[in-house]
Amino acid sequence: MSKNETVAGIAAPLPLNNLDTDQIMPKQFLFGIDKSGLAHGVLYDLRMDAFGSPRQEFVLNRPQYQGARILVTGANFGCGSSREHAVWGLQQAGFDALIAPSFGEIFYFNALANRLLLVMLDPSTVATLMELVSDSATSHLTIDVQRQCVITVDGTEYPFELPARQKRMFVEGLDMIGMTLRDGAAIDAFEANHFAQSPWMKIDLPKQQHTA
Repeated sequence: MSKNETVAGIAAPLPLNNLDTDQIMPKQFLFGIDKSGLAHGVLYDLRMDAFGSPRQEFVLNRPQYQGARILVTGANFGCGSSREHAVWGLQQAGFDALIAPSFGEIFYFNALANRLLLVMLDPSTVATLMELVSDSATSHLTIDVQRQCVITVDGTEYPFELPARQKRMFVEGLDMIGMTLRDGAAIDAFEANHFAQSPWMKIDLPKQQHTA
């Protein structure tokens, strides 16, 4: 994964509270055995009508929001079930960051573990950004992850908090495994010291014999 210190691009407004993971990624798109092909399912029932045709009035179907990288949305986004597919689908649909007053707890940690950046700002600030990005002339936002601030087209900055571990993962391009491997030397040293002090706890398993 590549390093990424900023997210910049078109931001789409989705002023809906309590969007749960069943709405973000409906169950009929969960039958695959891998992560691929999930973009089509993202917010499907909001994007499509009963005949499978795009709802022209829905924000993500409007021409000015094609290619949006940031979603500005309502409180408690990602509540409900723990399906990680909601995160993968949003990423496959092109989103690198979401801005909201709050997120479902499991969704929040699923997202950050997969390097989908979640920015929490107070409701009044989110409402200001929502109004701003509703105008295509001012719908471009920049999120400076290093400085932890959202920057509007006129240069106004809105600071946000981000856990240090998740910030490092995002900036350095690490997933959970990569983050753990960065501490490999410390883990090896701890293990060596542990078994040196308690050698009876170390079990040397016999190597399996392979026959032709």
